[in-house]
Amino acid sequence: MTDTGAEVDLNGPEPDLKRVMGPRLLLLFIVGDILGAGIYAVTGEMALEVGGIVWIPFLVAFGVATLTAYSYLELVTHHPQAAGAALYTHKAFGLHFVTFLVAFAVICSGITSASTSSNLLATNLLAGFDALGWHVSQGSTTVTAVAMGFMLLLAAINLRGVGESVKFNIVLTLVEMLALVIVVAIGFWVIGQGDADMGRLVVFDSGSDRGVFLAVTVATAIAFFAMVGFEDSVNMVEETRDPERIFPKVMLTGLGIAVIFYVLVAVSVIAVIPEGDIEAVVADEGKVLLSVVETGAPSIPIDKLFPFLTVVAVSNTALINMLMASRLLYGLANQDVLPRTLGKVLPGRRTPWAGILFSTVLALGLIVLVSVAAESEVIGSLAGTTALLLLCVFAVVNVACVVLRGRGAHEGGFHAPSWSPYVGAAACAFLVGPWARDRDDWIQYRIAGVLLAIGVVLWVITWMMNRGMRAKRTGFRDIEHLEG
Repeated sequence: MTDTGAEVDLNGPEPDLKRVMGPRLLLLFIVGDILGAGIYAVTGEMALEVGGIVWIPFLVAFGVATLTAYSYLELVTHHPQAAGAALYTHKAFGLHFVTFLVAFAVICSGITSASTSSNLLATNLLAGFDALGWHVSQGSTTVTAVAMGFMLLLAAINLRGVGESVKFNIVLTLVEMLALVIVVAIGFWVIGQGDADMGRLVVFDSGSDRGVFLAVTVATAIAFFAMVGFEDSVNMVEETRDPERIFPKVMLTGLGIAVIFYVLVAVSVIAVIPEGDIEAVVADEGKVLLSVVETGAPSIPIDKLFPFLTVVAVSNTALINMLMASRLLYGLANQDVLPRTLGKVLPGRRTPWAGILFSTVLALGLIVLVSVAAESEVIGSLAGTTALLLLCVFAVVNVACVVLRGRGAHEGGFHAPSWSPYVGAAACAFLVGPWARDRDDWIQYRIAGVLLAIGVVLWVITWMMNRGMRAKRTGFRDIEHLEG
């Protein structure tokens, strides 16, 4: 008789990962992954688009993210391996090329996100030096040089090998939260002093000629960059104790904490920065929250510390994204769906040097490309491309949830509301469209298209080598352990 109560060994003869994460550690991991570069990068752009109601797009983005989180939760509790969106796509559709496109889109989103963080770090680091009296040129050339230097530093750290410690992530998460608490505290202190015009919070004022609906749509697409990160937590499923029970509650709680922070920060920005100054502040990319600190509390020298808190927050985001990108490239090469050269490992350190080199070159190219495009803002373009890529991935994940549910593959475990994956897929697809972007933001589509085209070329090269030299088909052999 078969013991139906026996636990299935997902990894076969391979040793299982140690399940070290309980609900508290998982919550801090999720909150830390969502908070970070996003809020620093997008708040000002959103305020330009919708004025005082900037908090509304954050709430709408939270709603769309929550619908997608429901699908992720249903999928991860029924397929508890750490391959994420690529695994769900493969199980739903069984098309190797589609699985590859989803996996490569995730890689590209990590690279564009890290590039965004590098530019944010550069602007805030230079602002911090300036506040300390170390006057350094803050022109675009200097910012680009510092951003590229930071990207090379990340590559060096990645090559040396980074022990991914959840406890270290907790420290960085607390620093991220401290920086946002400072912004919120200053905002509400200004409100308490009666120096804020709270009526602005319900006033729509767009710098474009769009109506309320389209303006909020564009701002929501911008805000989505600040809501991503929750999906990374599925990669920790094999290291989480009792994931079927704790994952749903913890992921949704983490999303809720993040959106509360974001709404309070948005209120603080509107309360502190005078209405006529928003455009000038946004033009100085990446310094909107620093402007809140400088304007709201000019007599407190916290502005000298705040830029460096920002540097810690965004550097953590960049490092995590570049680690993910290089690891996925290594996994795809080992699966023989990318050239095997990208799977090369440094003998002494056992780090994927080829994947690190490739992802770093792409990131450096993006920083230079966008910085010389006169019609675009570097941070906004890269952040928007990240959101664009992930919205495409999220739409596919929602559809995959519907397909697998229709096959009866999801017995037991977490079940999303029957309607949520349909609405989530439609909402994500809607936010991908050109109506959700400024007329000048076609660069986001161009960047995403070029990055995916590079992936397709590499797939074709691999297909030709596999067919011509190895007499084998190109496809995933072990999708469950893609990142292993």
